[in-house]
Amino acid sequence: MRLLFAWIGHSDLRSAEDTATGGVGPIAQALASDWFDQAVLLDNYPEGRSDAYVAWLHAKTAIPFVVHRVSLPSPTHFGAIYEAAVQAVTDAAAEHGPGTTLTFHLSPGTPAMAAVWLLLAKARFGAALVESSREAGLQRVDLPFDIAADFLPDLLRDADARLARQAAAGTPEKAQFGDIVYRSDTMARVVERARKAAVRSVPVLLLGESGTGKELLARAIHAASPRNKAPFVAVNCGAIPADLIEAELFGHERGAFTGAVQARVGYFEQAHGGTLFLDEIGELPLGAQVKLLRTLQEGEVRRIGATKATRVDVRLLAATHRDLLVDVAAGQFRADLFYRLAVAVLHLPPLRDRAGDLPLLLDHLWAQVQREGREDPAWTDKELSVGARKLLVQQRWRGNVRELLNTLRRVGLWTDGAVVTEADVRAAFLAPDDASSDGVLGRPLGDGFAISSVLCEVARHYLERAMADAKGNKTQAAQLLGMASYQTLTNWLKRYRIQSSLLQISDE
Repeated sequence: MRLLFAWIGHSDLRSAEDTATGGVGPIAQALASDWFDQAVLLDNYPEGRSDAYVAWLHAKTAIPFVVHRVSLPSPTHFGAIYEAAVQAVTDAAAEHGPGTTLTFHLSPGTPAMAAVWLLLAKARFGAALVESSREAGLQRVDLPFDIAADFLPDLLRDADARLARQAAAGTPEKAQFGDIVYRSDTMARVVERARKAAVRSVPVLLLGESGTGKELLARAIHAASPRNKAPFVAVNCGAIPADLIEAELFGHERGAFTGAVQARVGYFEQAHGGTLFLDEIGELPLGAQVKLLRTLQEGEVRRIGATKATRVDVRLLAATHRDLLVDVAAGQFRADLFYRLAVAVLHLPPLRDRAGDLPLLLDHLWAQVQREGREDPAWTDKELSVGARKLLVQQRWRGNVRELLNTLRRVGLWTDGAVVTEADVRAAFLAPDDASSDGVLGRPLGDGFAISSVLCEVARHYLERAMADAKGNKTQAAQLLGMASYQTLTNWLKRYRIQSSLLQISDE
């Protein structure tokens, strides 16, 4: 079966309305040849506008054709044109099966329609191209380049850059509490406490594994605070070279050190009146911790090389995936700074501990991936099959929400069909989800391995979880952990140096 695809254009309609000129229009001219067995015509004109032309064309040619009504925002809207053309070609190819040859007509329709036909012919369907004119008649179009190699990289560059930025950040710039998706009681308690902390100006310390959404929650706290009209400045402390941390945080004057060719305002001054979010604060060197503590105590910063201090009004939010109490005990984090930061402490649970949240998050993030994909001119929406969803829900997601989101982005990138299968999902996984490779059970022996440290980490994790789930009630927490009494739990809490003041521990 030889299929011709074309948009009905203005010159086609005019040929049926003004027969005195003797023109037949590009579609009728193509169907007058013996090159095609059937035609598929796309019509985006208002209802009834092309009826006369369709009747005229039936009388003009013996070749059968079908007309697809298409609604476009405008005849130059590339995205809508692309989706309509892909749908028409895909449906017709599936109907007629293997052996069908495809040809796209470039002449009728708008330049945008011709551009989409050209793109689809060379980069997706492997179709032939034709054009027609009154002088030269119908002729094939041979392009002296490979559009996939020569033009697609430029066409997709903006979409690729957006995808790279989204994968690197993954957090809306103006996140609200409504952007936090959950139904579990564990996450509900975290959000409730975050709302209470938001209206205050006290420091907030966000604790949790990488990928649990600490920056998302920090932005939501800022948005719900009285400072929401002022700047929110996010800083990844682990990404700043050690010798530049003080200059980045507190600023410097011109000539303060080699390379300081002009004065620079530090992050504290940039956040004046608003919120400064210090992510991965556990990575700060001890020297920078001293100056940070002084800034918090005195409410002022002194730029490197400056003779006078500058007053700053900043609400500080900090986050880390590290156990800061262990770091304090090891001398790697200042105890006085820790207790200055730990006024409102929020523990973000890992995804595996958020019972019932994963299916909800899966739908929310897949919808986000679909929206992101529509910025790519080659994107088509995809549906997750039952098997694909089941496989995604069963995964442990050690990288938490960030790993889930970027896996879904890979699923969208690698899947060609309209339905995502289990095989498509497996191809997007970075590694098999094998329990033996768990972060605790799979650690290499030797080279500094200490079983006591591992046992301490596990014990602290479950003790803190139980206390959080029991809202600080020791008796309930002991029951959750299978302990005989709250006195036994108290001994464990003391042994692993879990601060009762932070957890609001009570005996009843």
